[in-house]
This record gives sequence, C-alpha cells and structure tokens, in this order.
Amino acid sequence: MATVTEKPANQPRDLLRNRRARHSYHIIEAVEAGLELKGSEVKSLRDGGGSIVEAWVVPLGTQMFIRGMTIPPYSKASAWTEPSTRDRKLLLHRREIDRLAGAVSQKGLALIPLRVYLTEKGLIKIEIALGKGKDTRDKRADIKERDTRRELAREFKVR
Repeated sequence: MATVTEKPANQPRDLLRNRRARHSYHIIEAVEAGLELKGSEVKSLRDGGGSIVEAWVVPLGTQMFIRGMTIPPYSKASAWTEPSTRDRKLLLHRREIDRLAGAVSQKGLALIPLRVYLTEKGLIKIEIALGKGKDTRDKRADIKERDTRRELAREFKVR
C-alpha cells in the first residue's frame, strides 16, 4: 500500500523549479525541450544544485539557448569543470524553434524556463513557456483571488 508522501512511479522528478515565473508572467503555452549538458552538470543537477530563477531563453539563428541558468560545479569532478553560468543549447525541432522565435519577436512576449526535471528514462528535460509579462494590477488581482479561495476553503473546512 502506497503512502501519501510517495509519488507515482511514472511521474517525472523535478530538479529545478521557477516559482516566480507564474507570478510574473501570463503563461500562453508550455513546451518540453531537451537540454545539452556535460556529464558533471548532470551529476550536479541530480544532487540538487542549480537555479533557473534568473534564466531566460533566446533564439540565436536556427538554435535556442538558455542563458543565466546556474549549475554549480560537481564536487567530485576533475579540475577541468565547466563555468556555472554558460549558455546551454536547447534541443527542439526546427519547426518549434521557428514558431517560438516568431512569437518572441512580437511585442511583450518572452520565453521563460518553468522547470527542469528528470524523466522516467533518466533524461533531463526543461519546460519552457511562452509568456507575457503581468502588470502590477494583474499580480494584485491574482493575490486577491488566491486569498479569497483560501478563506473559502478555510470556512468550509471549519463547518
């Protein structure tokens, strides 16, 4: 019998999460992409290191790269390690790259990383989203809505 804390076996395991992205952007569409990493970077991510909070995705020519993603050096790696914040290539189909690059060229749209996760097969994937920045009033409205939902749930729980 499975306990409440266990995740189902077929669920991917989140390695990194960008919680601030959903607060700062209206998410229009999310896309899964592969991530080109070195061996020591994979081991460092599996150990729980890294951050995508300050990262963003840029199309360069016919490729996409993630910038600002921090992966600390693996502690047991050799002396020749990669820099912790380097541009990393995203693995996407050409059609997806063209479509997303065209959408980013529109005013106000950006590509934001949402999470980095480990698949069932042991591959590291990244979920990127096409988003439009929220205004301050939009953020306040979301906070107000969340608070009212929380209060309603609290009232129903008491009864």
